[in-house]
Amino acid sequence: MEKLRRVLSGQDDEEQGLTAQVLEASSLSYNTRLKWFVICFVCGIFFSVLGTGLLWLPGGIKLFAVFYTFGNLAALASTCFLMGPVKQLKKMFETTRLLATIIMLWHKKGLALLFCILQFLSMTWDAVIKCCSSLLS
Repeated sequence: MEKLRRVLSGQDDEEQGLTAQVLEASSLSYNTRLKWFVICFVCGIFFSVLGTGLLWLPGGIKLFAVFYTFGNLAALASTCFLMGPVKQLKKMFETTRLLATIIMLWHKKGLALLFCILQFLSMTWDAVIKCCSSLLS
């Protein structure tokens, strides 16, 4: 109903800031969304690092797969709290990010460790950019 009022009064969605659009699209407050972002992101990093550490134990490849996957899912869920799941999926499959979304090379432990570190760095960078852009809007 509020959207109809804005359209009839001449206000457009483009005039709203990103934060206002996010708050309107969700029943969660901005502070709640930010808290759950931090919780999920920290848990994601923790489980990913734990999984990476387990990779070096004898027979730890299965534990690595479980914990690292859980960590990645938690980190992805964290950014869903900031921008929403649909927008998150659209961003993941944009042409500039498609290659990073698709490629997973796990043939050697050293290569796996290198990609884990790169993924941690890119996840952190992506989260910082999204958080800053939502704060500035």
